[in-house]
Amino acid sequence: MKDSELINYNRIAEAIEYIKKNFKDQPDLNEVAGKLNLSPFHFQRMFTDWAGVSPKKFLQYISLQHAKQVLKEKQATLFDAANETGLSGTGRLHDLFIKIEGMTPGEFKTGGEYLSINYSYAETPFGSIIVASTGKGICYMAFEENEQKALADLHKQFPKAKFKQTTDAMQRNALSVFTHDPVKLPEVKLHLKGTEFQLKVWDALLKIPMGDLSTYGTIAKKINSPNASRAVGTAIGNNPVAFLIPCHRIIQSAGTLGGYMWGTTRKTAMIGWEAAKTGND
Repeated sequence: MKDSELINYNRIAEAIEYIKKNFKDQPDLNEVAGKLNLSPFHFQRMFTDWAGVSPKKFLQYISLQHAKQVLKEKQATLFDAANETGLSGTGRLHDLFIKIEGMTPGEFKTGGEYLSINYSYAETPFGSIIVASTGKGICYMAFEENEQKALADLHKQFPKAKFKQTTDAMQRNALSVFTHDPVKLPEVKLHLKGTEFQLKVWDALLKIPMGDLSTYGTIAKKINSPNASRAVGTAIGNNPVAFLIPCHRIIQSAGTLGGYMWGTTRKTAMIGWEAAKTGND
């Protein structure tokens, strides 16, 4: 590592430690940059290059992790969590959870206790599938031949939610991906919960066109984390929405298929089916 790179690395390490120690004061960009004797513009660019996220995003992530710990305490209220995290009120706590975690702080605290989820089973060209939706969008989709196991796996994702077996419009829109012309698909909304990194990876997957393939390394570069191929693989392995979030379009850099949560035979069939649909043979 060059001397200049080492200096920059030490500065970013110092900034990270400062944010971790002082997150309850919610330090802004000017304050942290001032501690390093850098201009806010230069610090913002340097931090983002090294950490893969902006200083503000990093502060939000640290704040969220602390708020989650507070909420796990049985007697902690949303006000307690906001106050302990240095946020100005429960409104900011709510916005933080929605933006990064994909659920409200109340839903996190109760394990989905007040979340109503519709689910149904369907047949696709690639086998039986369970699809589940909230009022906000599709929250889960998985290939599974055994309906009891499929429902049990869904329960594990949302242990305290209320479930109803019924097919709604969101599910029908989601399942139409298997029967409609790719260019005429209706809008499908997703309701996801995950870490900021997972959400970034899943968002990158959504941008891979049908019929195209990508690699773990390429996705890592697209989310500005070029050395995080292994972490990208883990995030892809935790994909909660089969096919719609197209993790089947990810192959290894050597050209081999690699693994797939729902089986490599199914993955091969999906890639071939999409190639035929789009003419990308």
